[in-house]
Amino acid sequence: MGRFSLPEDAPKGLDSPVVAKLMKLMARVQVRVFTLTGGRVGSTWRIGAGFRKPVPTLLLEHRGRRSGRRFVTPLLYLRANDDEFVIVASQGGLPKHPQWYFNLRADAETRVHLKKQAPVPVRARVADAGERAELWPRLVELYADFAKYQAWTDREIPVVVLRRH
Repeated sequence: MGRFSLPEDAPKGLDSPVVAKLMKLMARVQVRVFTLTGGRVGSTWRIGAGFRKPVPTLLLEHRGRRSGRRFVTPLLYLRANDDEFVIVASQGGLPKHPQWYFNLRADAETRVHLKKQAPVPVRARVADAGERAELWPRLVELYADFAKYQAWTDREIPVVVLRRH
């Protein structure tokens, strides 16, 4: 068994340290390819539900709340309007929130990288219950696997709004 327990309907092995390392490695590769190509490659997610319905991807900068180090994480996003991007702290349905979520809670001022654009300064905030209820169906429409991830975990998966400034 892994570091923590998952609901019975979650895929076996999802909580394995090997899976966590593989996810980190894949993220590093995606960040590198996205950065090298200006997002021409790596700005679309084509795995899982994204295979038939590709999903836009951005790179989120965030500062470690303890280390102060700069990190970059690739994330799927929904364009809510011209000034807002919506991201989901799903971490594939794992029981714990991703580190980037805690880092944004500690320091909400950051930047995102989009395909063929200069970095965009944004301020992060967690959607309140009403806003989450409005955004969640749109997010599931964007990427159906978000519904699976929510079913696999006991935590409410946070929805984060990044507002351009």
